[in-house]
Amino acid sequence: MPDRVYNVLFLCTHNSARSIIAEALLNQLGAGRFRAYSAGSFPGGSVNRHALELLARMEIPTAGLRSKSWDEFTRPDAPHLDFVITVCDDAAGQICPVWTGQPVTAHWSVPDPAVVSGSELEQVNAFREAFRNLERRIRLFLDLPHATLDRLALGERLRAIGAR
Repeated sequence: MPDRVYNVLFLCTHNSARSIIAEALLNQLGAGRFRAYSAGSFPGGSVNRHALELLARMEIPTAGLRSKSWDEFTRPDAPHLDFVITVCDDAAGQICPVWTGQPVTAHWSVPDPAVVSGSELEQVNAFREAFRNLERRIRLFLDLPHATLDRLALGERLRAIGAR
């Protein structure tokens, strides 16, 4: 019997870049073990084109990615969340909704590539850096012995990953 599938929600203010990248990465790397979602406290309504282009270059599926509100995950028909991870400092400082089931929460600060101004190359490089940062942390997250750690230990490990 396969291990259970864990649901992970990545939060960011606008849900247009970092949280979208994290959702796509975890769905690719954790296929079969994890189901990732993303949302924003004040969603921008569209996914940043640099995020979509980078994911496509990395051969990570982008179908179904969209900017959405975290309100979708507070509804009765929302998936049960095992983990909620904020990836931007603004979202981490906001009062989040009460998630049913008391998911393990953590903050992984990732600089916002969408605010980088300058040349096209500088903008693309900012997205690459955010991608590398998230990929490294997601790989560490995937390596955790989820089934054998209690909530407290999982939370500590998850927050330690965010500090790296």
